[in-house]
Amino acid sequence: MSEMITADLVDLELDRSADTKEAASRALAERMVALGRVTDLDGFLADVAAREAQMPTGLDGGIGIPHCRSAHVTEPTLAFGRSARGIDFGAPDGPADLIFLIAAPAGADDAHLTILSSLARQLMDAEFTGALRSAPTAAEAAALISGEDAEPAASEPAASEAPAAPDAPADPVQDSSGSPDEPFRIVAVTSCPTGIAHTYMAAESLENAAREAGVEITVETQGSAGFTRLDPAVIAAADGVVFAHDVPVRDKDRFAGKPTVDVGVKAGINRPAELLAEVREKAARGETTAPAGPTPVDNAGDSGDGYGTKLRKWLMSGVSYMVPFVAAGGLLIALGFAIGGWKIDKAPSVAEHFIWTDHTSWAALLFQIGGLAFAFLVPVLAGYIAYGMADRPGLVPGFVGGSVAVTIDAGFLGGLAAGLLAGAVVMGIQRVRIPAVLRGIMPVVVIPLISSAVVGFLMFLVVGKPIASLQSALTDWLEGLSGANAVILGVILGLMMCFDLGGPLNKVAYAFAVGGLAHPTDGSLKVMAAAMAAGMVPPLAMALATTVRGRLFTKTERENGKAAWFLGASFITEGAIPFAAADPLRVIPASMAGGAVTGALSMAFGCTLRAPHGGVFVVPLIGQPFLYLVAIAAGVGVSTAVVILLKGARKTTPSGPAADETVPAEKRTPATV
Repeated sequence: MSEMITADLVDLELDRSADTKEAASRALAERMVALGRVTDLDGFLADVAAREAQMPTGLDGGIGIPHCRSAHVTEPTLAFGRSARGIDFGAPDGPADLIFLIAAPAGADDAHLTILSSLARQLMDAEFTGALRSAPTAAEAAALISGEDAEPAASEPAASEAPAAPDAPADPVQDSSGSPDEPFRIVAVTSCPTGIAHTYMAAESLENAAREAGVEITVETQGSAGFTRLDPAVIAAADGVVFAHDVPVRDKDRFAGKPTVDVGVKAGINRPAELLAEVREKAARGETTAPAGPTPVDNAGDSGDGYGTKLRKWLMSGVSYMVPFVAAGGLLIALGFAIGGWKIDKAPSVAEHFIWTDHTSWAALLFQIGGLAFAFLVPVLAGYIAYGMADRPGLVPGFVGGSVAVTIDAGFLGGLAAGLLAGAVVMGIQRVRIPAVLRGIMPVVVIPLISSAVVGFLMFLVVGKPIASLQSALTDWLEGLSGANAVILGVILGLMMCFDLGGPLNKVAYAFAVGGLAHPTDGSLKVMAAAMAAGMVPPLAMALATTVRGRLFTKTERENGKAAWFLGASFITEGAIPFAAADPLRVIPASMAGGAVTGALSMAFGCTLRAPHGGVFVVPLIGQPFLYLVAIAAGVGVSTAVVILLKGARKTTPSGPAADETVPAEKRTPATV
């Protein structure tokens, strides 16, 4: 910290030169320019103003913290000003007399950002701010801020440490289970647009309020210095959740199903006690958020994950971002075919030829919009695989590599390779130690430039052509599938689609099927049809089973069965997850059996599908639609029979309204889905 602020960066009489927040920022920024810490005064102040426009930086207690990350900053710097009259920074309680201008380079390293984060926490200490108000000289103020003479700051917990539970809380709080011996447990996430100040001040404020209330709290600060995900066990044990954020919470599904308070980051700073009380009230009422989706995607994976687990998460990151493009583009293309016929792909560009009263023009419009959306499939896949590996720096080389894959006809397989290459190249560059003067341009110039050039070279001249040849061979193989070979592929697709009900294996099979739609052939259209048909089987089978043998299912499962009819008909395989979570050893094998039958029959019947999604609602776009429905019905019948047989073989069978009490949710075996 001593390198970030010196006496030359302190103005104890700021009100002599500034009476507005803009003037105060300029006065302090001029000191940074004089020391060579800022290269372009006006450019830097524009970045400060842009950050201020997102949210006022005034805080209760007479504090103003204008701050930003800027390419015009050469090294992390802190300037401090004191104003006797006070300057309005938008705080609810009035003007600020302590002003901190925090400047971080666009590519500041984690160590410097952690120091700035520690300062943000210190500002929540009344003794620290009181000492700054009484500091007689600029040198003493600088020393106090840098920690050389600041005892209050030394006792503060580090940004990465979880707060310790109080030894003897004054007001023990019962947890949601009603036990008087255990305090109420809360997990929280704080974040702000720049991730420097408000993120950590909100965390400190929540921790202080929790100590006073006798509440245990663990805060995940999603700041610029990176963040460490909370231990899943800590989240599972929590009785409530507080989100204090102005940017989206990363991996928010981890906290689903718990009482939650969701507010802006300034609320976490200004009224933490109210937030803690609110989440406790929600817990007392039993008010929770919706359960998590089946396959939340984590970036990069936890540090303790094995390579195989990390690889799965990286690939799932790409697939999860790709699916919306597939759904939108594919359905628009299918609608174009449905309205305009199979020759609509030969229509001229609607930008040059469009007749408002001609239905074929509208069909061409839908088809061409869908084609453009679908063209993003491989670049988005590659870009977000790289994002899963290396975060935002991986996006540019990932998209570039994916575009090269499209150019050289390497297809879906080329996108996978490009994404992995891009992530690996960026991770390699990030490990290289570079001079401090270059850190500011690393994320916006150096990393995108070098990584894009390397990935482009590898894709064009090294690995791209072999992958394109493999993709071509795979396409030819699919085109030539017939008889027993086609049926075997259908069985495999069906098993994969139904094994984890929307999980990684399901997504791999689905991505394989969708990849063939980029250059559709008769074989690839058969694969798409088999994949969708098999994916519809599990929820439809569970819905049918709860209808014909309701006594084998709990009351909650019978209610879920009603919704599963629509989910299955819409090709939402996840509709079977509640049943698999309660009884995986019976539901999953039954689903796989039916999915294999449906996949095999769909391939044997020669059914084709040009839409990547839609379920029964796109039956008019299916080749051999009657036989396609027969294949689905056969698989549903098999799965229903198997699950009823397996459940009926149990020695004890929950039934009637008391079934939910017989098998409480917390005692059920979780599914691996």
